[in-house]
Amino acid sequence: MNRSYRSGRAFWWHTVTTAQLALVVAHVVIGVWLHRLIPLLAISVVTAALHRSRLIWLLCVIGGALAITASQAAWAHAVPERLGAFSGSACLVTDPTPKAGATQAVFEIDGQRFEAWARGSPRWSISDHLAGECTSIAAERTTLVGVPARRAAIRHVVGGLQVQSVGDWSQGSPIARASNRVRRLFAQGAAQLRSPDNELFAGLVIGDDRNEPAALINEFRASGLSHLTAVSGQNVSFILAAAAPLVRRFRPVGRWLITLALIAWFAALTRFEPSVLRAGVMAAIAATGYFMGRERPALRVLTIAVGALVLIDPLLVWSVGFWLSVGATAGVALLGTALVPYIPGPRWLAVPAAVTIGAQCGVAPVSLLVFGTLPLVSLPANLLAVPVAGFVMLYGLPAGLVAGALGRVLGGTLSAVVQMPSAIATRWVATVAALGARFEPSPGWGLIGWSCIAAALAARITAIRLRSIWQG
Repeated sequence: MNRSYRSGRAFWWHTVTTAQLALVVAHVVIGVWLHRLIPLLAISVVTAALHRSRLIWLLCVIGGALAITASQAAWAHAVPERLGAFSGSACLVTDPTPKAGATQAVFEIDGQRFEAWARGSPRWSISDHLAGECTSIAAERTTLVGVPARRAAIRHVVGGLQVQSVGDWSQGSPIARASNRVRRLFAQGAAQLRSPDNELFAGLVIGDDRNEPAALINEFRASGLSHLTAVSGQNVSFILAAAAPLVRRFRPVGRWLITLALIAWFAALTRFEPSVLRAGVMAAIAATGYFMGRERPALRVLTIAVGALVLIDPLLVWSVGFWLSVGATAGVALLGTALVPYIPGPRWLAVPAAVTIGAQCGVAPVSLLVFGTLPLVSLPANLLAVPVAGFVMLYGLPAGLVAGALGRVLGGTLSAVVQMPSAIATRWVATVAALGARFEPSPGWGLIGWSCIAAALAARITAIRLRSIWQG
């Protein structure tokens, strides 16, 4: 972008280091977790004792206080305002998902979200529609209790909905109409692949994993590849890279605005999942910094994005997907480049291996705490699957749309030809996941394997550093 937009003026926040900023964001996250002022102030006192900067201490206190206020407001809105019978307009917030002989969907009614498990005729009336579309329904709003209520509240769902009848549908807002038109066209293109590869293809490209069979989901989890079906920064990067030749034709302000619009459009297309929000906000911050002439390293951009997102939506703090996305990104930013010199072999292998190790180190705390495991086969599985999955993400969206359009006009033969590379690549990724799940050792052997990898890497780093000292 035009460097004439670079500003030489420095503000106080430019002097805050990334480590200091991370400390402030940690107070924000802790404030949301605790949502009580007294414990946060106690933590702030410890921070003040360890870190003598009054500015950082003040930012920690302010950030924590804002987080407590936002958290209390979020939980207050997680309570239903009205229960009982309802008859009127309701809009889908999520795409309906087939589960256990029913259709699961979240409706927004009078500004609040209710989760429905529709059966019978309402199930078939809902299943073919997408998020953003609205209908008239007759239903009963009910309370949720216990663990289901808390899990629902984290998704801003305040209650259950027993749907009795469904009326006529409308297409919703212009953004909903535009994104749903693209998703339906893409679904037609994805249908050119055989099942279950068509469901996996949709998950890889736009994160639509609603129809993936349970066996496929289990294989991806067991092999450490489930992140591929959650839209992330890689998908956003591919979208921006694909649009770059067109975006470059505009002036700097136009490039920046178009970039932000593309990020927002892709986030809407992929349903604002937590990983998409993290990736989209990071991309927007990076694009804005580039436009303003103040580019920042990825770790600083990630820190700012986490702080902003948690303050905007405090309930993200309880999202496992959000923290897996944050952890993987932090691991790659911290270790992805630093480990490359210490990994034997050619650079084309050392770079993806370092990125994979960094990402696995980043997700390890969350994966171990929540799932109790960290697949050992995730290292070779990611090395084999990620580059091919990247091709699917880059080629798949335009190919899916073209195949869908051709299928409408000319039938399926030419569409199948367009989708042949997608079919081959998607089958490769699925095969890697299946083999990884088959050869994943027991948790005990997995722990031994990770320990051996860590010991070998530590020994190599020590040897290389000692050699450089002796030679220097």
